[in-house]
Amino acid sequence: MNVVKLLIILVLAYLMGSLSSSILLSRGAWGGDVRSKGSGNAGATNMARVYGWAAGVLTLVCDMAKAGLSVWIGWKLMGDWGLALGGIACMAGHCFPLFHEFKGGKGISVGAALGLAIDWRVFVAIVVVFLIVALLTRKVSAGSCAAAVAITAASLVFTVGTPKLLLAITAMCLALFQHRGNLKRLAAGTEPDFKAADDPKKKE
Repeated sequence: MNVVKLLIILVLAYLMGSLSSSILLSRGAWGGDVRSKGSGNAGATNMARVYGWAAGVLTLVCDMAKAGLSVWIGWKLMGDWGLALGGIACMAGHCFPLFHEFKGGKGISVGAALGLAIDWRVFVAIVVVFLIVALLTRKVSAGSCAAAVAITAASLVFTVGTPKLLLAITAMCLALFQHRGNLKRLAAGTEPDFKAADDPKKKE
C-alpha cells in the first residue's frame, strides 16, 4: 500500500467532508448558522426545516457532490480500497468537521452518495427504504435510520466487494451514532414530525 496516496486520500476527503454545506450556505445566503435553529443539526433536513425546500435540496446536492468527489479521488489513486477510505474520511469530516467546531451533520446526504458509489442498486434500495419509512411515519429521522441500516443490508444482498462492504458498515454506524438522540425520542414517542419552512428566505 502506498502510504503517500493513502494520506492524500484521507486528508483530502476529510477536509472536503469538513466543508459543511448547510453551515456555509446558511451563513452566506441566509445570514445565520442553521445549527442555532430547528433541530440544531447541520444537515439538509434542518436546512429545509428552517429555510425551506430549496435550501434543503441545495444542501443535499452539495453534500452528495463532496462525497462523490472524495470517493472518485480515492478510486483513481487506489481503486476500491481508495474509494472506501475516501468515503469513510469524507463522512467523518461531514459528521465531525474540522472547520466548524467538530459539530456537523448526521451523514445521510453523504451516505446516499456513498451508496451510489458502492452500487447503483444499493442506492436505489436506500432511497426506497427512506421514502417508505419517512412517509409512513412522517419522521425524516426514522427514514434516515432505516436507510442507514439498508445501506449495509443491500450491500450484503448484492454481494459487493470487501472494501465497499466496509464502507457501507462504517457509514451505517456513523449515521446511527449521529442519530442516537433521534432514536431515543423515536423510542419514547416524542420525535416531532418533519415540516419544511413555508418561506425559503426566512431569516434567523
